Amino acid sequence: MEKDNCCRTEIPKIMEIFKVVNEGKGQKSFFFKGKIDSKPGQFVMVWLPDVDEKPMAISYWNKNEFAFTSQVVGKFTTYLDSLKKGDKIGIRGPYGNNFSIKGNACVVAGGVGVSSVSTLIDSLKNPLIIYGARTKQHLIYLKRYKNKKMLIATDDGSHGRKGYTTDLLNEVLSKNSKIKMVYTCGPEIMMKKVLDICNSYKIECEASVERMMKCAYGVCGACMINDKIVCMDGPVFNSKQLNAMPEFGSFARAKTGKRVSLHEYHSIHS
Repeated sequence: MEKDNCCRTEIPKIMEIFKVVNEGKGQKSFFFKGKIDSKPGQFVMVWLPDVDEKPMAISYWNKNEFAFTSQVVGKFTTYLDSLKKGDKIGIRGPYGNNFSIKGNACVVAGGVGVSSVSTLIDSLKNPLIIYGARTKQHLIYLKRYKNKKMLIATDDGSHGRKGYTTDLLNEVLSKNSKIKMVYTCGPEIMMKKVLDICNSYKIECEASVERMMKCAYGVCGACMINDKIVCMDGPVFNSKQLNAMPEFGSFARAKTGKRVSLHEYHSIHS
């Protein structure tokens, strides 16, 4: 994982939305013309004047355009969901570190977390994708990755296997798999299970960790996880780092800085 903060800016650039794509239930991708020096796993800060500013993973990228994908969960994303082509928002970044690029890889994604690993998938050679969501309606990028090897799980069995991504990962690794690297992003409880499974098979893992980010350059400390600042030291962490984080999979921090359970944290931010 490499850090590259040479091109970042702390001043939002006002950019015009040139395309909005409906991806799934309550999920949209917002596209912008222009070049951004981004690597898989990095994020931008999205500013909606008089509303708030939130981090968004870069989910599409090429030399001429980029996009982020949002899911409606609260006030900020509800307002974002109402925006259309021609509307303008503020964007600054990219920030954070990035995923390493290794062969014989498996990518495990849950829900809209797949947006944080989408440009990684684009950069990997023939990865196995294990992807899960609540229902078929919440699955995104299926056409985008129709030519990739993909295993799908849904909570209700409406598409693919009924069950969890971690069950599929365990099955794959138990069959003398050639997989040597696992990347993951999604609900943190899922990612903790992915890490535990990788530990049991002695396979390296990298996870994109979500925490509340206010500044994105390490000043406010709101996104701390144990002794790490997620916006600077992450959001991508490897197995060694994750195994040294007792809070991973259990605790996060509220706006006040108080340590709370993951359940309470997501209740606050929903």
